[in-house]
Amino acid sequence: MQTTIYTDPAGFDILAKEWDDLLERSVHPPFFMRYIYQSVWWQCLGNNDLILIAIRTGDGRLIGLAPLYASTNQAGQRELSFVGCVDVSDYLDLLVDKDYVEAVYQTLLDCLAGGDLAWDKLYLCSLPHNSITHTRLAEAAGQRGWRVEVSRQDVCPVISLPGNWDDYLAGINKKQRHEIRRKMRKIENEAETRWFVIDSEDGLTAAMDDFIDLHQKSTKDKEDFWSDSLILFFKALAAELVKLGWFRLYFIEVNGVKAAAMLGFDYNDEFLLYNSGYDPEQFANLSPGNVLTSYTIQDAIRLGRKRYDFLRGDEVYKFRFGAEAEPVYDLEIYRG
Repeated sequence: MQTTIYTDPAGFDILAKEWDDLLERSVHPPFFMRYIYQSVWWQCLGNNDLILIAIRTGDGRLIGLAPLYASTNQAGQRELSFVGCVDVSDYLDLLVDKDYVEAVYQTLLDCLAGGDLAWDKLYLCSLPHNSITHTRLAEAAGQRGWRVEVSRQDVCPVISLPGNWDDYLAGINKKQRHEIRRKMRKIENEAETRWFVIDSEDGLTAAMDDFIDLHQKSTKDKEDFWSDSLILFFKALAAELVKLGWFRLYFIEVNGVKAAAMLGFDYNDEFLLYNSGYDPEQFANLSPGNVLTSYTIQDAIRLGRKRYDFLRGDEVYKFRFGAEAEPVYDLEIYRG
């Protein structure tokens, strides 16, 4: 096996043509590990020491990739974390060719055990429930005498979508089914409403400004969420993903005014609800956020998607729509 460590952002460009090819061969690769997401995140939000560990076979084929960065944590330790960790990336993982799992894990651990990298703690955050990193890599690290801690970080509520809207409604709690229908009727009867989606470059810039505005209005916490770098990240990511057909930004208008917005990713037979916002001062009585959620579920069903993933967070409203919680894990490894 050949191991190369890239510490310059040019490493993203060097790996660009191989990155997503490896992702397609990897074990349960999450959307947030795609090259475009990882590279945009680093370009906009990366401000520490980049460490891209690439593992290849003897003939040069990329079979493993650990996109990491190093920083000093609150305990004064030099900590290696995923590029993208943690706030705006719901799932992260190593990229490992499914035919070389053990070889990649052992090579990665050999690299970490060597003298080329200075570190005290490896923090692999936001591992999906179906990842093997928090099981098999954790076991391999433990066999070397390193201290390993696996914890549940959060949950991602997920709806398994049927083939039509009526079957979806029939499969959820009777009270919630009534509430969905009641709220949809109320907003349609009491106001002039329409919902629509932005899924192309046409109007995208203005739509992103409207989305950010609605997100900021939702709560005080969300108002404080936005920094210049995060605005740059969201806009740059949207501009790239819309070209690939993976971006969908939904709005609902009430009497000609945008009342709620939902930003999602349409990817690999799934709909991923990434973020949302609404104006509570003007429209709370009409529940535009809940109604728009219903419309996006309808749209995902219309598109033939199999899963509707609310992503991280155990907010009650997600479960009222019939979602089931899937755990998200953190893996911490301390060198012995």
